[in-house]
Amino acid sequence: MQTYQVALTLKSRNQKVGKIPVSTTTRETCPTICPLANNEGCYADNGPLAMFWQKVTARKVGAMWADFTKQIAALPQGILWRHNQAGDLAGNGVNIDSKALAALVKANKGKRGFTYTHYDTLENKANRRAVASANKSGFTINLSANNLDHADKLAALGAGPVAVVLPANIQGNVKLATPQGRKVVVCPATYRDDSQCANCGLCALQRDAIVGFPAHGIQSKKASAIAAQ
Repeated sequence: MQTYQVALTLKSRNQKVGKIPVSTTTRETCPTICPLANNEGCYADNGPLAMFWQKVTARKVGAMWADFTKQIAALPQGILWRHNQAGDLAGNGVNIDSKALAALVKANKGKRGFTYTHYDTLENKANRRAVASANKSGFTINLSANNLDHADKLAALGAGPVAVVLPANIQGNVKLATPQGRKVVVCPATYRDDSQCANCGLCALQRDAIVGFPAHGIQSKKASAIAAQ
């Protein structure tokens, strides 16, 4: 657990997120299977967030995992917070560190923490069990899908809720469904000025609907191409 560096920001400066706590975890936790990594579509690879992420990765800011979990445990009861505006679950890029995740789940008790993961849960059963256990214990981990077909496969696992990247041309509150007919809800913060994670909380819920995020930012063309596959 001591090798993971995480920075907790008590009030996010991201307008779409709102003033809730957010964390940033070192880059080496990012799964090797993520098609968006290494400037191939990840929004966190550019701008101020990228510079801050680099400082966390270089261990210039933030705390080690044990201290980070203490910070989470100290947050007010019932608070909504987002884990990993950049970075992924504690792990080596292939396997989730189940012990480190369990410590975070314990620290989150009574809070409404949520996050997203690109770690493989289709083939890696240990990862799947770790994610399912966290979701059952009150820490919401959204399985990140690359496209709508991938979203169907992840949803069928029953390990947790699913979020999916959508092509950039998806605009507004349009009706969408996966190839197998699962409902897709476009993130309200992507088309409503009055919507933020802070007042929405949809991604923190255990739910059947898949949340879709239209590709955005400097890397939107690359992310959109992946979403359209």
